[in-house]
Amino acid sequence: MTANESLMLNTIGQIAITVRDVEKATTFYRDKLGLKFLFKAPPKMAFFQCGTISLLVGENETGEFRPSTTILYFDVLNIDASYTALLQREVSFVAAPHLVHKTADFELWMAFFKDPDENMFAIQSRKKPA
Repeated sequence: MTANESLMLNTIGQIAITVRDVEKATTFYRDKLGLKFLFKAPPKMAFFQCGTISLLVGENETGEFRPSTTILYFDVLNIDASYTALLQREVSFVAAPHLVHKTADFELWMAFFKDPDENMFAIQSRKKPA
């Protein structure tokens, strides 16, 4: 096996998001977003299941905090229903669902929101063209 064959970055297994308060974040990700909570681990980390990827939400050991500049996009079947449900759970959206791309086969709709620590996320859905 060559070096190139042994190094094959493929599937993302886990993504980490830094937060100020892991307890507050756990409540948000579990109760407001409805992500499947897996477990907590020291020091101040919580793990959630997002399809085949696990999401680690944790405090920085140095105490330093900066919101992430990476945006995570969650696929949803019905963006309008998901948007309404998340609003009812008091998730703070930056903007309502809007069209971002259109092809002959589908329209891509997105709505962006932030967690309590200002980390940016989005829900996205493909709709049949009108």
